[in-house]
This record gives sequence, C-alpha cells and structure tokens, in this order.
Amino acid sequence: MALCIKSPAPSLKVENWLRGEPLTNFQSGKVYIVEFWASWCGPCVEAMPHLIELQAKYKDEGVEVVGVAANEKAPTADEARTKLDAWLTEKFSNLNYRIGFDSTGEMNKLWMDASSSLTIPTSFVVDRDGHIAFIDNAIQIDDVLPKIINGTWRSSDQAKAAEAKRIAENQRVAREDSIRRTIRSAIKAKDWPAALSAVEESIATMPDNLEFREIHADLLLHKMRDTATGFQVLRQLVRDAIDKHSEAVWGLNIVMRQLFDPDHDRAYLPRAERFAIGRDVSEHILNPGQANGLDFYSYGVVAQYYYESGDKQRAIELIERAMTWLDDPKVPDGAKEHYMPKLLQTLATYRGEKVCCSGSCSISQEKSPGAPKVQPQEET
Repeated sequence: MALCIKSPAPSLKVENWLRGEPLTNFQSGKVYIVEFWASWCGPCVEAMPHLIELQAKYKDEGVEVVGVAANEKAPTADEARTKLDAWLTEKFSNLNYRIGFDSTGEMNKLWMDASSSLTIPTSFVVDRDGHIAFIDNAIQIDDVLPKIINGTWRSSDQAKAAEAKRIAENQRVAREDSIRRTIRSAIKAKDWPAALSAVEESIATMPDNLEFREIHADLLLHKMRDTATGFQVLRQLVRDAIDKHSEAVWGLNIVMRQLFDPDHDRAYLPRAERFAIGRDVSEHILNPGQANGLDFYSYGVVAQYYYESGDKQRAIELIERAMTWLDDPKVPDGAKEHYMPKLLQTLATYRGEKVCCSGSCSISQEKSPGAPKVQPQEET
C-alpha cells in the first residue's frame, strides 16, 4: 500500500535503540519526526544539528525526533551497529533524540519503499493522530512544522502541492535510475553504440543532468575515441556550465576530469586543444568569484592541469588546499578515509619525495602522477 500524506503511520520495527528510550508505538497527541539517515551520507550528517535544534525548540509542544539508521554499511549487522554507536559517541555526544538501528530491511520496506522515497535523508512527520503529515528533507520542515503542530497543515492546499511535488520528484529520480541501469548494462557489455544511444536520449529529455553529460563525454572520448565529437561535447558543456553559475564548478570539473584524469589514456587526445581548454577552464574554476563554491575535488582536478603544464609549484599548492578542505571537521569521515590517501600520494608525486600527514606517508610515483579520481557524491 502506498504511503503518502494522510496515510496511517507504519510501525517502528527497529532491531536496536542506540540512543534514547525504546519507542514501541506513536503516542496520540504527540508529533514525531522520523528521519531516515546514515552516517556515511554527507547531507544526513549535515542535517543532524538542525534536528537537534528542532527537538530542543519544540520539545514542550510534544515533538519527538526519531532517527532511523537503516542503511549503515559494514560486513555484518553487528559491525555496523558497533561502528555506528562509536561514531555517535564521537560526533554527536550532545544528541537529544532517539536513534534506532535496523539492518533487516523492514523499516525501509514499511516507510521508504512504501512512499517511493529513493534517497536519504528523508523525514516523515507523524501528526498528533498518528497519520503522515509530511514527507521530505528535514531542511524543508521549518515553515511546515508549526502548522503541523497546530493541526492546520495536513488538509491545506500547501500540503497537497508539496505532496504532488514530492511524487513528481520521486518519479523523476526513478526514471533516471532506470536510464542508469540501461546505460550500465550496455557499458558492461561494451556495447558502446547502445550506451551512447541511451545517454543521448536521456540528455535530450534531461539536458541539465550533469551525470549523463559526463557519461556522454566519457563514451565518446575514452570508449569510442571519437575525439572530434567528444571535444564538441566538452566545449558545449563548458559554455553551459559558465552560463549556469549555480552548477558552474561541477560542470567544469567534469570537463577537466575528461581531459586530465591520470586514469585515462590521454595520448590520443589532441594535445593543443586539450591544454587550451584546460587553461580556460582552470581560470574559470579558480576565479575569485567561485572561491566559496570550491571543494577538494575542484582543487585536485585543476592541479593535474598545472602539473602537466610544468607549473609544479602551483599544482602542489592546489593539492595542499584540497587536503586542507578535506580535513574540515564538517567533512564526513568516509570521504576523508577514501580520498585523503589519494591526495597524499598525489602530493608526494608532485614534490618528488616522501610526504607524511597525520601519521600516514606516501612516496613519489613518477610513472603514475596525478590528482585523485573522484566520482560525484549524490544523495542516496
């Protein structure tokens, strides 16, 4: 049965309560925010301080926040539970709401799957009479929660519009997932024409989807080695990225990865055009106006251009900036553990000497220099 606004709230069937007293059922007269999240999910972790604030702010009005960790990653359920418990102790000793743990899939089946919710974090707000009043990201809840508390939200036109928007977004995500599966299947079979056809069809209907545009460029340049068409695609992506300032950095990063990622064989790419595009794109990425939007990947991908261009000092400086950015306490531990060793290795290669940081060391690998290959991190 589909779960939507006005549906009775499903049961809470978690295996363990890691924080707070066990909650067996929703009490009449209270409002519950049920948040599906995971410790490896960056947006989930970013939302936790906000949930702490909501719990403190609305506690006296009968609001209870309930976190549900139903997607933790570990070889076994026991390891996932133990790891999560330690993570909560270290990162959120001030946590003021319940955390339930479930590895059986039952909670996802009852809540996430039933509501066609495909990504985390997702928040479900249970009204005072035990019915669903809201499904969305907790960040979107500030204006809605007071209306849910006073009982005016669920039957409002705003609620209906928000639900319609949510359903449309879930349908869009489901459609994109279906396209991804088709593309992945063709790529696995090395059927490049079929993969190209699928991705071009998807771009025709979703031209702003940067993931599909990156796959498009990769297929043309590195699978089919159609450099003429591939460079046309890259140049168009540069123009579109610059025109759409909100997505400029990531779109330009895609271009740089296609041209300078050390994991690609770049010998067959026209050198003069590759470096000409690299120079122009690097200048845009490092433009002072973009400074607040840069992350560790932005610095890392441009560093390889400078390294190959002969400006090793500039490349070193950018990798050091990337490491500083990645070392920020707000960055999820999983990202640090995965990418920091690669950055350290890159720095050692750029310097041509052994480099150590936080107890880890890397030595130069002159035969395989380069900035780390990084894939986009999406809400999952």
